[in-house]
Amino acid sequence: MPEGILVTGASGFVGGQLKTRLAARPSVAVRGAVRAKLEGDHSGLIAVGEINGDTDWSEAFLGQHVIVHTAARAHIMDDKAADPLTEFRKVNVAGTLNLARQAAAAGVRRFVFISSVKVNGEQTVGGSCFTANDTPAPQDPYGRSKLEAEQGLQQIARETGMEVVIIRPPLVYGPGVKGNFASMIRLVAKGLPLPLGAIHNKRSLVALDNLVDLIIACIDHPAAANQVFLAGDGQDVSTTELLRGVGRAMGKPARLIPVPAGMLMLGASLLGKKAVAQRLLGSLQVDISKARNLLGWEPPLSVEEGLRRCFVSENEC
Repeated sequence: MPEGILVTGASGFVGGQLKTRLAARPSVAVRGAVRAKLEGDHSGLIAVGEINGDTDWSEAFLGQHVIVHTAARAHIMDDKAADPLTEFRKVNVAGTLNLARQAAAAGVRRFVFISSVKVNGEQTVGGSCFTANDTPAPQDPYGRSKLEAEQGLQQIARETGMEVVIIRPPLVYGPGVKGNFASMIRLVAKGLPLPLGAIHNKRSLVALDNLVDLIIACIDHPAAANQVFLAGDGQDVSTTELLRGVGRAMGKPARLIPVPAGMLMLGASLLGKKAVAQRLLGSLQVDISKARNLLGWEPPLSVEEGLRRCFVSENEC
């Protein structure tokens, strides 16, 4: 009998790709949960409504052995909510823990939670890397909500015996990516000169296909039970290197002007854009050796190939 796997957020960037990959496996019966019913023929999807502490998941659990929870209230750079932490908690904490409790009661064997490297923090210095065993140090409401969800899931695992696997990805890129990465791509595509030709930071990213591959490893591997893993491409790049790589992937040169990072940070601070500058100028590196050693996992794509796949069928991600 095929193993039943429920993917939440199945119409999203990560969840959609994961559901497609799982559906190609004959040993798997995959079902996707979405908030609202989609138009047309979408077999294998079930609408569950808003995700919060009151969502009824009972229909979605029928025949499911594993849940991969990708649905979340995503990080927002300029969040306009009066109380962002409260809004993040409704979905990312209460919604996640409600799902997990119902899953455990329904006999679900394993719960894979897509968290965020923001649980570790915002920046690494001096060539250091975040690891899965670091003391968490989230700096914003989104990161705090993900940490609280992780802690609640680990408590549920201890109480019920349901296996919990936590994956913390950094920035995920791939076909259909949105947000700041998509904005950066549009700037390169327009050929605009950018003052980012002399940035010597190091940042870890994870290609969508690499993240999905790690998720599948965490579904399958017995050693993944009750572990925390960091995701990444295993190849860190500077902002300058990344922009040049994007240009090569789309067949257009990135026009980069070498402006010192200190001058850029000063200008950004004066304009109230320090957080944006930190993402472009600061370092954030992750150590994926735990996944390599415990699961025997290697990222199947290089950064170059991951960027190339952004533009295989479209002119931009």
